[in-house]
Amino acid sequence: MALENILLAVGPGDKDRTEKLVEFVVDIAGPADTTVLLTHVFTQDEYSSTAEALGIENPTEIPPDEVARRHETTQSISEILEKDGIHYEIRGAVGTHSEEITRLAVDENSGLIVVGGRKRSPTGKAVFGSTAQEVMLSAPCPVTFVRGE
Repeated sequence: MALENILLAVGPGDKDRTEKLVEFVVDIAGPADTTVLLTHVFTQDEYSSTAEALGIENPTEIPPDEVARRHETTQSISEILEKDGIHYEIRGAVGTHSEEITRLAVDENSGLIVVGGRKRSPTGKAVFGSTAQEVMLSAPCPVTFVRGE
């Protein structure tokens, strides 16, 4: 049974994991009727700095989907998805990473969430938290964690 929607969540730290994330999603989505929801969630500070880096003078006048579409990581993933014939849509959101990923998964009726991350020590998890862990605990569907190097 094919999934209708796979939410692929990317963020500021995923540039080095792009290849692994896309490889996994392409294997799962295949040429079926699955849509990959390529999602980039920004905190307010990340959104402002990204918009500024993209030359957007007034970030409140441009939707988060458009800022996500112009982001380097999103563009590189989009190119691979297109090359492999995978249907995708880009979603952008501003807020807390884990909350927005979960909200979008609910809103889009996602059957799977794919998140990236890195190995952390138990102390690192306790001190800094983990977006992937928070998503896994609150997601409305299964979550696959793709670990980077």
